[in-house]
Amino acid sequence: MIKYHANKALIAISLFLLHATVAQAQQAPTAEIEKYRAMIADGNPSDLYEMAGEELWKKKMGPKNASLEKCDLGMGPGIIKGVYAVLPKYFKDTDRVEDLESRVVSCMESLQGFSAKDIINGSFGKGKRKDVEAVVAYVVANSKGMTINVSVSHPKEKEMYELGKKSFFYQAGPMDFSCASCHADPGKRIRLQDLPNLTEQKGAALGWGAWPAYRVSSGTFWTMQYRLNDCYRQQRFPEPIYISDDTIAVSMYMAVNANGGKMAAPGLKR
Repeated sequence: MIKYHANKALIAISLFLLHATVAQAQQAPTAEIEKYRAMIADGNPSDLYEMAGEELWKKKMGPKNASLEKCDLGMGPGIIKGVYAVLPKYFKDTDRVEDLESRVVSCMESLQGFSAKDIINGSFGKGKRKDVEAVVAYVVANSKGMTINVSVSHPKEKEMYELGKKSFFYQAGPMDFSCASCHADPGKRIRLQDLPNLTEQKGAALGWGAWPAYRVSSGTFWTMQYRLNDCYRQQRFPEPIYISDDTIAVSMYMAVNANGGKMAAPGLKR
């Protein structure tokens, strides 16, 4: 009987040590990633995109030979300070809710004469869409540290938020996945990456507030549209149409949930 209890105690101690080891092993990669990010944070390659974006913002281009300096991103023509913290939002001139990328495309079309259709049918990192990405980096950097404050006061903003919520929880495809499969519960991880719970303010502020970001693994700056495109790919969904209402709606859902948090973008991701 004594031997039985001793063996039982040894098993219990072994299980405790095993769980402790597993917990440490799970925490270690995250800690190392954070150390890596901190180490290279001062040299975030997004800075290069930001500089290119500033040049493009001020450069006269397109059939109308105009710059983007009169573009209204939500706070008045030419104002970029803090605008990303209030996007997406409703714009009267286009009569739709737009995120930063769709708004930049609208300005490129109306002010410079570029074809929005050509940009929409293009590819990430190429052609005029590459210019959009650079301008996004420039604009986003001018909201760093500011409080996220996305409105749902206009009926179309409310409608877009509800569409985003529906899309976020929509489960389909060969893997029967949704955005919520990865981002609706605490403590989830894919490979070495922690997955924020985007249905709650804290997780949404962490997730939304850190994008757009430079993706170290791909050596490329990723806008939120690019990020969402890859999320749909991982769900095995068809590729979404660039700056479509659905992608803007999902952004709207995340951004509103993140209200009160701080913008930390452009971020740095694995």
